[in-house]
Amino acid sequence: MIRLAVPYYESDRGVAEYLLFHYGGADADFAPGIAPPSVGNFPEQCVRQGCDPGRLPPNARALDLGCAVGRASFELARHCSTVVGIDYSDRFIAVAQELQTKGRMDFVALEEGELTRPATAIVPPEIDRQRVHFEQGDALALPANLGTFDVVLLANLIDRLPDPRCCLQQIPNLLNPGGQLIITSPYTWLPEYTAREKWLGGYMDANGPVKTRASLETILAPHCRLVAAKNIPFLIREHARKFQYSVAEATLWIRA
Repeated sequence: MIRLAVPYYESDRGVAEYLLFHYGGADADFAPGIAPPSVGNFPEQCVRQGCDPGRLPPNARALDLGCAVGRASFELARHCSTVVGIDYSDRFIAVAQELQTKGRMDFVALEEGELTRPATAIVPPEIDRQRVHFEQGDALALPANLGTFDVVLLANLIDRLPDPRCCLQQIPNLLNPGGQLIITSPYTWLPEYTAREKWLGGYMDANGPVKTRASLETILAPHCRLVAAKNIPFLIREHARKFQYSVAEATLWIRA
């Protein structure tokens, strides 16, 4: 009998790594004497650097598509009266729902081998968690009754989808006129997530190298205009001495 591995985004390890990624506390996550690159809280920075609150109408609605364990959804609630967080992972959504209900969640973080330490994820207490609703869903087949939004965030999602173009083609219909679309991604195209023929960039064609930003502009240009682009670094802790350092490109688009 072959035992199938638990998918990463449903595993204890995946949950712990993402809870630290979304709610971890800087130096507390590092072993003594280790100083990885200094980066801010990535979900918080996606909203802080990506969203323009001055453009939002009263009672704005936000959609966090690929919300994982929910920190960016809570950050959007600082500016929006309603936030919907959707993720494909049942486990991530269950964790996000517990955080929405209780404001905190205890878990164990990996230190070395089988050694762990206790940790607690805490939603910033000043955020109104009642503004946020989490549900499991498929970014490629969103429900027809989802409604429209003033902000849509896709944080590090497109290079983890089987068909990112299909996802992006839905977005203009979800955005109100003047609505903001925030896309962040390190553009890590891998065949285990996205078949090569579905990649938006990272390959050569008859005209030369194809880059993801150019593909985004081609897909979104009929409905949205690009107004800003910047780099946001992030760090994912695997254990006390191993970290993934990446830099996402963040682009802000406005619905015509």
